[in-house]
Amino acid sequence: MALRDRFFAMAAALAALAACTGGDPEQRAAQADANAARAREQTMQNAMGNRSPNQYDPALGTGGILDLFGPGRGEPARQIGVNKYLWTASLDVLSFLPLDGADPFSGVIVTDWGRVAGDPTPFRVTVLISEAALDARSLRVAAFRQAGGRPVPVSAADNRRLEDAILTRARQLRIASSERR
Repeated sequence: MALRDRFFAMAAALAALAACTGGDPEQRAAQADANAARAREQTMQNAMGNRSPNQYDPALGTGGILDLFGPGRGEPARQIGVNKYLWTASLDVLSFLPLDGADPFSGVIVTDWGRVAGDPTPFRVTVLISEAALDARSLRVAAFRQAGGRPVPVSAADNRRLEDAILTRARQLRIASSERR
């Protein structure tokens, strides 16, 4: 198995493990809020060419990250080609880990090392959303655990569980969105 495939497999398994664990709800909520704020800030910085978020042009949208996903809003060059439900679901499922970076234009989310509730081993996850379709083929997850000071991929089954958790959450978001209309 190629190193890249093992990386994606590890990230997915780690995210699946994290999505299945409880942990302290207050701590998870605080981490999720911090991750969302950091992702919004970083996305706006990338989209605006490193301008500050308060210089965002209101004519292009409300300034939220989801404005970049919508058709007919803003300039075509600033629209994102990844699925907004997969993107949001990935951030939701991985909210227990500190966010290292998020780039909606390339569809990559990278977490920093963090711990799953009750497990002393640090984990790290990378998510790649490659297409705009809400489809399992659009999502690649790679999770790693730290062993002996170096990253080691998690099992393929754990990666699959992580991908399944993200896909399930994305479908829930899509259903909730269609019910609001």
